[in-house]
Amino acid sequence: MLDYLVVGLGLAGISFCEHLEENGKTFHVISDSSQTSSSVAGGLYNPVILKRFTMAWKANELIELAKPFYRNLEKKLGVTLDYQLPIVRRFYSTEEQNLWFEATDKPFLRDFLSADIQSNTNPHIDAPYGFGTVLKTGRIATEKLLSKYSEYLMERNRLSLDKFDYKVLYMENGTVLYKSLKSKRVVFAEGFGLKENPFFNYLPMNGNKGEYLIIEAPELNEKKAIKSSIFCIPLGKNKYKIGANYNRNDTSNTPTENTKKELLQKMDQFINCDFKVIDQVAGVRPTVVDRKPLIGQHPANEKLFVLNGFGSRGVLIAPYASLTLFDHIERQKPLDIEVDISRFQKKYFKNSP
Repeated sequence: MLDYLVVGLGLAGISFCEHLEENGKTFHVISDSSQTSSSVAGGLYNPVILKRFTMAWKANELIELAKPFYRNLEKKLGVTLDYQLPIVRRFYSTEEQNLWFEATDKPFLRDFLSADIQSNTNPHIDAPYGFGTVLKTGRIATEKLLSKYSEYLMERNRLSLDKFDYKVLYMENGTVLYKSLKSKRVVFAEGFGLKENPFFNYLPMNGNKGEYLIIEAPELNEKKAIKSSIFCIPLGKNKYKIGANYNRNDTSNTPTENTKKELLQKMDQFINCDFKVIDQVAGVRPTVVDRKPLIGQHPANEKLFVLNGFGSRGVLIAPYASLTLFDHIERQKPLDIEVDISRFQKKYFKNSP
């Protein structure tokens, strides 16, 4: 008898498994490669919404949990995951510089925004108005994390690489039965795959596809992640991740030529050196209508739970959201109404037969 069956092994699934293992809970994970948003993500952790110079949701609390969480994963897996690097916002005008200065005076932003305007010294970057620097930032190597964590679970026979079959999930005498597995509970952490989940597909999830180009640019020699209309994220060894776009009309994981052209046009606005596109990746972000995570218990089945809806900030949200769900189940801590799926309960009963 398992304590938990976990469906999905992106950032949500990994972070929940970590809390289970830390607390001595038994579990098994079922995951396939149908959802790619965690593996192709830019991986930046950044407390500030750089389009409007405002704080992201629960930014202070999320960073406090995320930093030690990824440090512990590095020790466990024996790899480097957290790459410290500054994130800078490229200014378009003196008006934007003034807005930045105003933001640095606000108490809740003061610890995260440098009040100094940084002049551009890179001849291959066009930034006549300079940059504003965000503090306490970095990049998590999400693709490496997913790969190494999968290996870790496989070595311990805790992972089945398989598509979850909802039709063979049964409840019997308070126990969840799935093929040869018996469990006390199931946590669905499927990302955009939630749309196919017959238990939770009533939740208002909107897929938002993002694509990145991976370029090789030996002359660029840039160590900072630059936010212009898109990001330029250094990956090391002259490689950079360029993107991403936001597309609500395409929910496939297939990269497109149109998006490639769009990203190249935006890149040309601030990068001027020779480069080669060596890869293009895509994934569908699991976004929610109110931009808050989906956490909680199924309204009609106390054995089923969901952990989802992290959008484009999964690296920061995952440790917090997974701990929130664990504490709710194991320690009976009430969920914040902002994240509790009970906020959409009327939608479930409206759609129920």
